[in-house]
This record gives sequence, C-alpha cells and structure tokens, in this order.
Amino acid sequence: MLVGCTVSRGSDSTSESDTQPPTSTSDSSEFTPGENNEDPAEDIEGVVITPYEGAIHAEPGQRVAYTRAPPDGGRHDPIWADCGGTVYQAPVRNEHMVHSLEHGAVWIAYNVERITTADLAALTEKVDGVPFMMLSPYPGLDAPISLQSWGHQLKLDDPDDPRVNQFIEALRENPYTAPEPGARCDSQDTGFDPTNPPPFDLTPPGPDAAPAGP
Repeated sequence: MLVGCTVSRGSDSTSESDTQPPTSTSDSSEFTPGENNEDPAEDIEGVVITPYEGAIHAEPGQRVAYTRAPPDGGRHDPIWADCGGTVYQAPVRNEHMVHSLEHGAVWIAYNVERITTADLAALTEKVDGVPFMMLSPYPGLDAPISLQSWGHQLKLDDPDDPRVNQFIEALRENPYTAPEPGARCDSQDTGFDPTNPPPFDLTPPGPDAAPAGP
C-alpha cells in the first residue's frame, strides 16, 4: 500500500561510500553493461546523453539552475533522495534526486495530466521495491514519461514502450556511467525523510542559484 511513498531500504550503514551489490532486473542482453559495452544506452533510440562532472555539491538547500527538466546530472544537494525502489506520491526537490542518479539510480518522472491510472500502475510495478529506482510526478513535464540516469535522459509516451526496460537494464547501477556506483540509496540518518521529502520548487531558480556545471 502506498502511503506518501513506498520505500525499500538498502544498507542500514550511515556511510555514503558503502557499496551494495548490483541487482539485475532481467536476463543478460545487449543492454546489459560490461567491459565490452560500457554504455548500452547509446544504442537506445531517443536517449540524450550529456556529460557531467560528478561529486560537485551545492550548498545544503541551495537551488541549482539545471538546463534539463527533469535534470539528469550536474551539481546537486549533499543529501541524496531515497532510491531504494521508492515511489513518491508528490514531486521531490530536484537537487536531491540528482544526487541519487550519481549513485547509479534510475529516476522515472511522469506528468500526472498525461498518463492514465493503468500507466501509473505499470510504472509503479517497475520501481516499487527495486534497488536504485525512483518514481515521482514532475510538474510541467513536456512528455508523459521521462527516464533519467546520470547523464542520460529518455522521454516517452507509453510505459509499455520496450525502451523503458532497455534504459533500466542499461543504466541502473551501471558502474561505467555513474560517478559513484554502489553508494548508498537508503536515507537512514541522512535527514531526508522519504515520507515527507523536500518539495519540488515550481519557481525559476533565482540569481543565487548554483550552476549545474563547474
């Protein structure tokens, strides 16, 4: 049952650098990353790839002037969003979600006005309880669905599009594309409450916002 959000937690340790073993969601395929195919998402039609430097933090609570909506990388809050198969019922502050991408998470965002109840159920099934996955509504999203991992974005109309699973297989916990693969996804003792997360800010970033890049 979803109450605020559904959370499946990883390690109970408080160190950001603690690692968790990758968990496969499907059989090995052409979209499974490996030494000879570090970024299988390059072969997924429609994926936009943008290079970002990792490990760049804004000040706690500071806005970041992202160039993509939803953002798919760049400067971020020091505290990551819970990404242990977390289904958020309300939009979450961008800067926390981006930090989770740095750890190897995939974030599925959706426009509540452009998907059906059945669509949302299908997306929830892909995320709920799956390590390094997040799902949240995103106000003003220019497509029904948008998938993000670090430096990768794919916007789609249909949750049953095979590219959804291809994107997840290629990029969730991908050690070649995420700057901090295997870092924590749980939020225990971090100050981030997944049942009442920092809210999304609809207003444009002001002059004191940090740039997304260096």
